[in-house]
Amino acid sequence: MSTERPLEVTVITGLSGAGRSESSKALEDLGWYVIDNLPPQLIETMISLTTSAGSLISRLALVLDARGGAFFEEAEAALDALRKQVDYRLVFLEADDDVLIRRFDATRRRHPFVAEDNVELSIRKERELMQPFRDRADLIIDTTDLSARDLRSRINSTFGGTDPSTGLKTTVVSFGYKYGLPVDADIVLDVRFLPNPHWVPELRPLSGLDEEIRDFVLGQKGTTEFLTKTKELLAVLMPGYEEEGRHYLTIAIGCTGGRHRSVVLSQEICEFVSSSGYNAQLIHRDVERSVVSR
Repeated sequence: MSTERPLEVTVITGLSGAGRSESSKALEDLGWYVIDNLPPQLIETMISLTTSAGSLISRLALVLDARGGAFFEEAEAALDALRKQVDYRLVFLEADDDVLIRRFDATRRRHPFVAEDNVELSIRKERELMQPFRDRADLIIDTTDLSARDLRSRINSTFGGTDPSTGLKTTVVSFGYKYGLPVDADIVLDVRFLPNPHWVPELRPLSGLDEEIRDFVLGQKGTTEFLTKTKELLAVLMPGYEEEGRHYLTIAIGCTGGRHRSVVLSQEICEFVSSSGYNAQLIHRDVERSVVSR
């Protein structure tokens, strides 16, 4: 009996300066066969080669670079054709304009879409042209607040598994509304209806990672019902997403500053997701930020 695994394919694309190169390196370290800046018209040929008899490649990552000539029209057609060959996953990397500008300034690199030597205009042009790829992405990673190390960690936790049949991979993110919503969230839950530990002087310096905050949040009148209803909802949604072919799901839980309530409840929800048999990772986006005022 053959023990060969089906070819696992991931396509990485996104905005210039958002982390494609770092993502490529992380995937290579995980054992993926990575091809960077492959012309779109050669994608079908590459897939045929890797699926032919005797191929030793089981995990293939294709990095599409917008600098490739008539990239946009060719790439969209190539991705449509690829879908008929394999059930690939499309990952889109992005970041805020001001962060991208700082990154280009720091590296002194020219933006591939030079608009009158204006980096800001170049970024806007590329963002507009790349919107169709963002719309069809299975996973969007916003690297605005991620260091290179953080991005590698995110790639490792998402693609580090050895079994491509593990199903829906879920990320649970705690965040603070005052710092903005996670742009890659599929489901957003607002827990600001619960009493805020910030207004208890002895609890204010602590975070949801501390037992005292956990006891406070989990002991509130509305917490039990919230968790019960949320788990019931996810028990319906997650199998549905999986049946529809979704590979990734991001659940974001927000409170005022992302330090207390959302941290505790995201942990509870992540544990539920894991106990339900799904691959789950937990990210506390804002827990290390300073103690906030309401």
